[in-house]
Amino acid sequence: MSSNSFKGYLCVVVAAIMWASSGVAGKALFAGGITPFELVQVRVTVSTLLLALFLSLYSRNLFRIRIKDLGYFFLLGGVAMALVQVTYFYAISKIQVAAAIFIQYLAPVMVAFFSICFWKERLTPTKFLSLVISLAGCYLVVGGYNLHLMQMNRVGILCGLASAICFATYTLFGERGMHRYSPWTVLFYAFLFATFTWHIIYPPFQYLRAGYSLNQWGWLLYISVIGTLIPFALFFVGVNFIRSTRASITATLEPISAGFFAYLFLGEVLEPLQIVGGAMVVGAIVLLQLKREHDELAPVLIRSSADNTQNH
Repeated sequence: MSSNSFKGYLCVVVAAIMWASSGVAGKALFAGGITPFELVQVRVTVSTLLLALFLSLYSRNLFRIRIKDLGYFFLLGGVAMALVQVTYFYAISKIQVAAAIFIQYLAPVMVAFFSICFWKERLTPTKFLSLVISLAGCYLVVGGYNLHLMQMNRVGILCGLASAICFATYTLFGERGMHRYSPWTVLFYAFLFATFTWHIIYPPFQYLRAGYSLNQWGWLLYISVIGTLIPFALFFVGVNFIRSTRASITATLEPISAGFFAYLFLGEVLEPLQIVGGAMVVGAIVLLQLKREHDELAPVLIRSSADNTQNH
């Protein structure tokens, strides 16, 4: 493995661990009385302010967008990201942290399914197998084998599925924006419009009069910085060193790390069949991403072979 590849994988691994820790920190805050809505409002606001400061100091040109794209950024941030944030944390507040994150990790499979249904992509055996494995894995993760467990966690499961759908939508919209803008520009305006949304649909500046303790503010800032901005930055750096497909596969360490942290700090324990289901979800994503990488590399290899033939 080259030095750059090692750096890339290291950045993505650290990002995945940081993302996982934010879910566990959020669950601890919920136990202390903070609601998912309050947490999301603080998270997107602090993330927007810090990202704005960073771009102002290092690359102001990344603020520039076309006026005609304001509608796009409203849909991306004000709708998709705003919903991703709240459904994700609301699911965590209702069910086990690892289970909620495993459910959200259905998003890549949903993107593939959407592409097949609406973009006329071919349904290959690999994609079909990934879809079946992921759905079966999700059934086990949410405790589908135990009717009592399913009924007890119904709201959390539905929010987890909603989070996966919203994240898949955000992914599809985000890819479109990154064809025209830097990932940092897309991320900033997504957070900015999500902040606007959460100051409109929820009492504005609620966090300023909520009377949080210093400990609570410490965890809120931890989630906003360590659990949001820094891992996004590390992931972008990692993608520069390794392919995005390999970065996505490596990032599946997130739900595994979340399960470990939740067990260590919250005492949450997944049942054996839930662990099997989680492994199936991760396996389906890895299979799907490996297929995607193969599809992306195939034309390059064909061109390279043709060039070598011409040179000889």
